[in-house]
Amino acid sequence: MPARVSTRTSATSRVPRKTSEPSLSLRASTSRLHPSVIVPEEGPSNTLRERICAVFGDAQKSTAGHRKLVINLRKIHEACCYEPSKPGKKELDDYGEDDFNVEFARCVLRLVGIKKSEAVGDRILRFIGLFLRHASEKDAALIPQTQSDDTQSFPETPSTRLTSHVLSVILPLLKAKEKTIRFRSTQIISHIINSLDSIDDEYYHLVRVGLLKRIRDKETMVRVQAVLGLGRLASNEGDEEREDEESGSDESSGLMEKLLEVLQNDPSADVRRSLLLNLPLTPSTLPFLLERARDLDPPTRRALYSRLLPALGDFRHLSLSMREKLLRWGLRDRDENVRKATARLFSERWIEDCAGTRVQTEGDAPAEAPLPSMEALLELLERIDVVNSGVENGVALEALREFWNGRPDYRDAVSFDDPFWDQLSAERVFLARSFNDFCTHEEDGKYSALVEEKMPEVTKLAFFIQRYTNDLVNRIRSINMNDQAEEEEDMVEQEFIVEQLLHIAQTLDYSDEVGRRKMFSLLRETLAVAELPDEITRLVIEVLRSVCGTDSAAEREFCGVVLEAVAEVHDTIVSEDAMEAGDESFHSARSEVTDTTPTKDTKERKLLSENGEQDEQKAIQEILVNLKCLHIAQCMLQNVGDNLQENVHLVTMLNNLVVPAVRSHEAPIRERGLLCLGLCCLLDKTLAEENLTLFLHCFSKGHDALQTTAIQILSDILTTHPSLLTQSVDPNMSKSIFKVFHKGLKAFHTPEVQSAATTALCKLMLTLVITDEDLLKQLVICFFEPATKENATTRQALSYFLPVYCHSRRENMERMGRIVPGVLHALVGLEEELDEDEEMVGMTVVTNMLVDWTDARKLVVLDDGAASWDEAGRKEIKAVNGDIHLDLADALLEKAMVHGCPKEEKKPILSMLGKLYITPTSTVEKLQSAYDLAAEAIELKIAPDAGSRNALTKLHTALSKALGETVPVSPRKSAAREEVTVLKDEEVGLEETQMPDVEVALEETKMEHQIVEEMQLEAVMGEEPDAKDSILDELLDEEEEEL
Repeated sequence: MPARVSTRTSATSRVPRKTSEPSLSLRASTSRLHPSVIVPEEGPSNTLRERICAVFGDAQKSTAGHRKLVINLRKIHEACCYEPSKPGKKELDDYGEDDFNVEFARCVLRLVGIKKSEAVGDRILRFIGLFLRHASEKDAALIPQTQSDDTQSFPETPSTRLTSHVLSVILPLLKAKEKTIRFRSTQIISHIINSLDSIDDEYYHLVRVGLLKRIRDKETMVRVQAVLGLGRLASNEGDEEREDEESGSDESSGLMEKLLEVLQNDPSADVRRSLLLNLPLTPSTLPFLLERARDLDPPTRRALYSRLLPALGDFRHLSLSMREKLLRWGLRDRDENVRKATARLFSERWIEDCAGTRVQTEGDAPAEAPLPSMEALLELLERIDVVNSGVENGVALEALREFWNGRPDYRDAVSFDDPFWDQLSAERVFLARSFNDFCTHEEDGKYSALVEEKMPEVTKLAFFIQRYTNDLVNRIRSINMNDQAEEEEDMVEQEFIVEQLLHIAQTLDYSDEVGRRKMFSLLRETLAVAELPDEITRLVIEVLRSVCGTDSAAEREFCGVVLEAVAEVHDTIVSEDAMEAGDESFHSARSEVTDTTPTKDTKERKLLSENGEQDEQKAIQEILVNLKCLHIAQCMLQNVGDNLQENVHLVTMLNNLVVPAVRSHEAPIRERGLLCLGLCCLLDKTLAEENLTLFLHCFSKGHDALQTTAIQILSDILTTHPSLLTQSVDPNMSKSIFKVFHKGLKAFHTPEVQSAATTALCKLMLTLVITDEDLLKQLVICFFEPATKENATTRQALSYFLPVYCHSRRENMERMGRIVPGVLHALVGLEEELDEDEEMVGMTVVTNMLVDWTDARKLVVLDDGAASWDEAGRKEIKAVNGDIHLDLADALLEKAMVHGCPKEEKKPILSMLGKLYITPTSTVEKLQSAYDLAAEAIELKIAPDAGSRNALTKLHTALSKALGETVPVSPRKSAAREEVTVLKDEEVGLEETQMPDVEVALEETKMEHQIVEEMQLEAVMGEEPDAKDSILDELLDEEEEEL
């Protein structure tokens, strides 16, 4: 189809303009557009305009007929741009390509004034994109193949000229002052970029510069559209950027760096999410994209797991650490939708990557899921490194739990026959352990039948445990004797296998006496092995506890068996001494028959060096054996609950093992013995009271790790025996304990000690074991203090504790209210002492949080005055008693009126007054007291600035309203009437609004007097201030008479 010459004169003036175009009239639409939108002159209407406007008019109604309308508009476009191949209608012969471009741009311009909330704008935008893409494809098909191959650049066609014309019209609107115009113009340009394969080079750079400026726009919706367009440009510039980087050029690398900076720092979650889904996936951008797994916005995190990672391809290209982090972050996310998306990613996409299959869909019919593959599942476990991630608090067990829950086909297909157990690997045994845990811990015993069907019985599992435990012990002994480092890796895997088998043994049913006896004897023999690793020792003791039973007699039997194992482990020291004595006699006998006899001095030196090395090795071995014995005792104490004095085995262990360990001169033995002694104190109150002084001494004189252990022991003892604080023989014991927590909270140089003290004290205060207000005050100060900024554990514990503590009980909230003035005084002092490089949270944030923590409306359990039941037994909530904030107001006002209170402290104190919750349901006496103090504060002019005066006036007005405006005003307040303006707009949400500056002192400048007089005239509708005061006096006098 030959193209027309586009330089001929337009024929728009030949057709008279119609007056019946109400919806598409350019003149009417122009009045609704912003002045910055320059619409071309209307001119008379014509056939081309009518037909194009008719198409756009139909396109804005629904998206259902867009495809047909695109074809119709394309026919009009071809009629204006090409010579007709067949003779037909001649109504468009007088119009050229330029005429079509102008009319098309007119219709596009009507879009920029449409608000975001109107769906018609999105329909028209979609239609524009469809038409430009369709026109580009049609024009490209009309170009001969030889011509397209000869030209290096993209050939110029009517559609490219149309696109360039539209961009030239829309680009200047990116700088408009109206946010709607900026939004629509940015949206049009971004949509055109994403709809077409290429645009003209000249407009490419103009679009790039214009959109880069819009990523700093103050409107979120504009920035979202800008990054959508720049994301497409960044993907096209990827190859160019890599070439420029190799050549040392920095011209093209700026775009991606700016987009990545926006991805990390933009305050809007919509902008970050748009970039996350539109940036190209390259090795340089992938780390920044995966960072969004820790984004603050839950939908953004969900988009990463549900859209980006499935589109990434094979997950095996990710590093092992990144796989583990993504699983851990996703499965432990606080948002349920993120957890579901992560579970679906693991159980559907990652397993398919390992199996080499993808679920393909043809049309609307879902494809059949691939058959379960155990090899793929084992490879998946290997890819997430179950040896390290399958331990306690690892993410592998959570991932497998979600896998078994989401893949019933694998649940039914898995089989654990005898060959499976004969060749166990880390992945195989973890697969069995995760399946057993899933079926056992599922609610209502839904899958208990699968455990009986697929898992081995107790006797068979005991033989498997014995077999792999013996292999482990033999490997440990061979490594210790031969010092073969290459076998240590195999030993780690073997140790992991035994651990998983013992985890399975913890969930078995030991009602079968034959299997129970076999397991009991096996565990008793295993526990006596001195070389057994600590984690396996712990698991063996836990399984042995479940095998023995749960009653008191079973507990005593359990303790007796464990102590027998401790004795056998301890006897290894004696046996080694005997072996060494035998070796020495053998060496001495052999030395007598040697031919050469060394001199006396040489022999003595050699014997001394050998004896010294042997003594050192013997001492180390003795320490290790004692530590092993103490570890066994510690694990036993963690699994018993009866009274210490009623169990003779525990008393024997305390006297013969724990007490000597505490008195030992070796620090490791002494610390382990201290831990065992703390566990013994949990079983006996008298023992705990006798040893409190010892634990306090350990905190005062010990190192950091010992201080942490001492605090944890004290916390457990006080939680188990709370009466020790009030009923102790030593009257100063509670003070000594409080002093320990004070020191721990102030241990800024040792974050571990501070974290342990904070966590322990929070638990004790939540359980009301400790109610000391000084400690509570120290916790609040510690939360805001800049010194704890780097201690995330302390900050996180306090961020949870403080609101829960205050909102759980009224007495806790009252206690918080009493310490608020002291907290503000301390924080103001800290703020003044800050260095230049230190930052502290603003006092406005502090006061807002303190008001929230003392707001009675936030109580989870309301008191009797706020909850009652009607005759039908329905619970009805009454107005909350606001006495806590009234007491707080009294304390703050008294603090502010104290002589010498600095201005820096008055400002946050008075700012809190306007945020307090004042309700008529509070105690009348407290309302009256707060009202009198507020009036006195106004009279004394304690407010240092306008904001403080507004807050004070707001409190005074709220109290007056709560009292019913019946409180008589004393004569001492007459002078203050000239300075206080009665506020008229007192609504229900008075405490949430910001009051205007209505209180002006007589000493203000002349200009301020004039402003105040104008405000007063407006408030009283033209009356003089004296007349206003007289009206107020009359109203108050009438109310007094009514009283």
